[in-house]
Amino acid sequence: MARMIPLLSYISFVILLIPLTLAKKRFSQRRQLSRGVLEAWNGQGDHDFMDEYAKSHFTPYYIPEGSLSLDDLDPVIVYTPIRAWSKGRHPSLVGHTMHISSATGARADVNFHGIGIEWFGSMSAKHGIAEVYINDTLNAKVDTYSLTWLKRQRLWGVDHLPFGSHRIAIVNTGDKNPGSGGIFIDIDAFVVNPGQPQGSIHPNRALWNDISQLIEPQKDRQSPYSDSSTLVPPQWSLTQSGETGVHAMQIAVVSATHAIIIDKVEHNPLTINGHPAWGALYDLRTNEARALDIHSNSFCAGGTFLSNGSLINVGGNPVVVDRTGAADFGDLNGLQGVRLFHPQLCDEGGAGCGIIEVPHRLRLASPRWYNTVVRIDDGSALILGGSTRGGWMNNATTNNPTLEFFPPKNVHGFNGVPVPSPFLAETLNSNLFPIAFSLPDSRVFVAANRDAMIYDWKLNVERRLPQLPNGVRVTYPMTGTATLLPLTSTDNYAAVILICGGSAIEDSRPGYDIDSQEAASDQCVRMELSESGIQRGWAVEQMPQARLMPDAVLLPTGDVLIVNGAQSGIAGYGNVKNQIGNSNADHPTLTPVLYRPSNPIGSRFSSDGLPTSNIPRLYHSVASLVPDGRVMIAGSNPNLDRSSARYATEYRVEWLKPLWMDDETTRPVSTVNTFLIPFETNFTMTIDLKGGNPDLIKLALMDLGFVTHSVHMNSRLVYLDFAVEQTNDSTLTLRVKAPPHSSLYPPGPGWLYLVVGDKWSNASHVLVGDGSNPPEDPGALENMLANSNQSISLDDKASTGEGAEAV
Repeated sequence: MARMIPLLSYISFVILLIPLTLAKKRFSQRRQLSRGVLEAWNGQGDHDFMDEYAKSHFTPYYIPEGSLSLDDLDPVIVYTPIRAWSKGRHPSLVGHTMHISSATGARADVNFHGIGIEWFGSMSAKHGIAEVYINDTLNAKVDTYSLTWLKRQRLWGVDHLPFGSHRIAIVNTGDKNPGSGGIFIDIDAFVVNPGQPQGSIHPNRALWNDISQLIEPQKDRQSPYSDSSTLVPPQWSLTQSGETGVHAMQIAVVSATHAIIIDKVEHNPLTINGHPAWGALYDLRTNEARALDIHSNSFCAGGTFLSNGSLINVGGNPVVVDRTGAADFGDLNGLQGVRLFHPQLCDEGGAGCGIIEVPHRLRLASPRWYNTVVRIDDGSALILGGSTRGGWMNNATTNNPTLEFFPPKNVHGFNGVPVPSPFLAETLNSNLFPIAFSLPDSRVFVAANRDAMIYDWKLNVERRLPQLPNGVRVTYPMTGTATLLPLTSTDNYAAVILICGGSAIEDSRPGYDIDSQEAASDQCVRMELSESGIQRGWAVEQMPQARLMPDAVLLPTGDVLIVNGAQSGIAGYGNVKNQIGNSNADHPTLTPVLYRPSNPIGSRFSSDGLPTSNIPRLYHSVASLVPDGRVMIAGSNPNLDRSSARYATEYRVEWLKPLWMDDETTRPVSTVNTFLIPFETNFTMTIDLKGGNPDLIKLALMDLGFVTHSVHMNSRLVYLDFAVEQTNDSTLTLRVKAPPHSSLYPPGPGWLYLVVGDKWSNASHVLVGDGSNPPEDPGALENMLANSNQSISLDDKASTGEGAEAV
């Protein structure tokens, strides 16, 4: 049974008022709803292949850059027996033609050279079931039945085959869905990914070598494009299993069994209601993805959980209407979007829940692209910064140097409308997706560009901190990563910030003057946010490799796993000199590194025993700890739309875990006796040490965060105090103290791991606090709605987007 937790009352109200007819008409109405809003595009360049139908319909048929399309009339497609196939014509078909058959055993064969192929065709109430063979091996059965006629559908696809020659066969089985009135199958087109052989020579390595010589040498620094770790026995394993279906630009763990994945509007392989999806629920057990129907453009949005366990995803990009892969993607303006997701409504299989959008009542007060969201001590969300329109580098004409709250608050006389932030106004240009963490004293740490502050949201006071050293910028597009190191009572919950990577490239330089081969930064800086710590300033350390766009994943042990990223260039695509494909960055960092914060300085970083990946994880990559204790790594898409060229859109998922995790006889086990954990209370845990040392027990309460663009929003680890009440061999009963107040752990979902030495258990899902809604102010809500506009006039069209520098 799914746990039912109270929903936000005004949100619940608007949900209940949605007419059933609206749900049926949503997609058909999107184009009408999008009229009068700001146009935008996701990148650079028109698509030459587009026909008239593609210019007015957002269908799954798409030719990624680097791929090629075979129309059904192409002679490489062999139809047998030939008399079993008929030719159909319709202006909405690819090339206006298709081959169709209702004969059992009829087949279409294609020999192709490359690494992948997709089959596109129609679905209807008279279509049946086909078998798909790759190299004469049955790969899948595909049911092409649909109540309505859906054209240009991606019926099946495969990628990442061994580079070389392959054969696909589509065979009519003669079987059908019980609801179907026929057994037709058809061929509209195939799209082939030619791929490239392993070991292709990097075209810019010589240039990279020249530029890397200009960098000030760092002691014991590795070769700038080397990813080899010390030759020690493996201590971690890295496996590839599963595909996300939609590109993983944003990710958050929503239950013990599922993570939500959110992308921008683009031609993802996973479809819903006849069009490509840009949201999915990913099953952490089966590696299967279920499409979610998102209606607004969630490109570069932020997110957080609230005190009642619900997730909000906010901001995004304007309506995509031109210069993409379709002239009208049908999406709504996402700049002020609030997308609400209630994990409590999901059953164990991930069904029964979806994204809720009601823009006339549920929206931001101002447009925000590349915003950061922090859950604060009353369980509501503080939303920081961003840009008022799609672009690339922020500037004074697009900057949104304000803060706002969700639900809206009447604070400092602003009554639900945005609160100005001098800090966000003064940190241009590289200040998008600011780094932010809620601190144990209820204030908020914020870093943007080369600067940092502590913000007291209750007093509306900004306290500036020492500038980050050595000219290194750490927010988009000079993207670094950061984490709040573990909080523990042994040092009175001292808050220590760690920021790693980024770039020292001047953010005043235009894109045409920046090179994809310019070196990233290997710098990490660390500061304790006490009075004495601030006086000492930032302590500087060096990672073994420079990293731009890395991800810092907190582990239950308190160590920080740093993965993903590039060693040169800057974030984004389509902006700089010597792009690799469309990527502004190059030289992927393929080997993770562990940072052990309790070690002496100079001995904190190590890649010993960590495996090296063969999948580049560049712009729009993510990584997150999941409840079973593994680290999930996904994404990478430095492209306008789905691409097969270098660096290609990446859907494969990798799993990183310590080798000891495979031995259940030595892995600790824990059980929590409650789901709800109110502050200043006690609860019971039963644990089995599995031979571990009882003197090395720690209880890690973790927020796994909302992850996007190297920003791990709300990532947090608090070690809970406990006492042993009962022992029985290796089994112990612990009396555990909940967090003493909401500033230490802002009320909301958490994951409780038992740590014994260097090993951790599966996590128990808990809700910290009383599970109530965050505070609501009806007056502030109505004032916000009266003073904000959910659409933007066509007179203010965007002539730029990511891939073209804003002017």
